[in-house]
Amino acid sequence: MYLNREEKKISKRKCILDAAMRLFSKNGYEQTSIEELAREAGIGKGTVYSYFQTKKDIVRAFCEDELEYTRSEITAKTNPDSPLKDQLMIIFMAEFRHVTRNSEFGRLYLQEKVFPREHHSQEDLEIQNRYFEMLYPIYEKAQKRGELSSDLELLHISGHFYALYLLVVSCWYNGMIPTEEIAASMELLLLQTIDGLKPQTN
Repeated sequence: MYLNREEKKISKRKCILDAAMRLFSKNGYEQTSIEELAREAGIGKGTVYSYFQTKKDIVRAFCEDELEYTRSEITAKTNPDSPLKDQLMIIFMAEFRHVTRNSEFGRLYLQEKVFPREHHSQEDLEIQNRYFEMLYPIYEKAQKRGELSSDLELLHISGHFYALYLLVVSCWYNGMIPTEEIAASMELLLLQTIDGLKPQTN
C-alpha cells in the first residue's frame, strides 16, 4: 500500500515508539542506547534523531499520545453536560488503558511523570498545561451544576482526582486490584470524593 509523506512520518514515529517500549521494558531506560533503539526499529540512527533528540523526548511523546488519546475518548464517548463522574471515568480509564498496554514501559512513564529525574522542561510544562486545559472546563461546569463546591481551586480539584487515579494504577501494579475490577474501583473512589467535594448544605 502506498503511503504519502505524512503517513510515512507517522508510521516511522510509531515504529520508534514501539521499539522504545520493547527495549525500555526489556533492558531498562538507562541501559538502552539510541543505536540499539534504531536497530530494533529497523531504521538508521540518524532517522531516530530526526524524530527524537533524546530518550526523554520519547517518553514525552508517549505522554503527548496519551493526552491525545484521552481527548479523543472524551469527544467520542461523552459530552460537556455529562455528570462529572462519567467524564472522569472516560478520562482515567483511557489513561489506564494507554499506560498499561505495555506494563513495564507504563511503569517507567509514570515514574518519569510523577517523580522525574530532573526538573520539568518547558516542553513538559506545556504538555502539563494542555492536560489542565482539558480538565478545567469539566470542573468548572461541574461547579456550575452544583456537583463541586464553587470555592474550590481547580488545581486542587485536579490533584484530588489524579491522586485517586495514581492509587488505582499503583494497586494494579502491585496486584491488589485485578484488571477486571479497575473500573469499579475507580468509579467507587470518584463517587466518594465527589460526594465529599459537594457544596455543604446547612
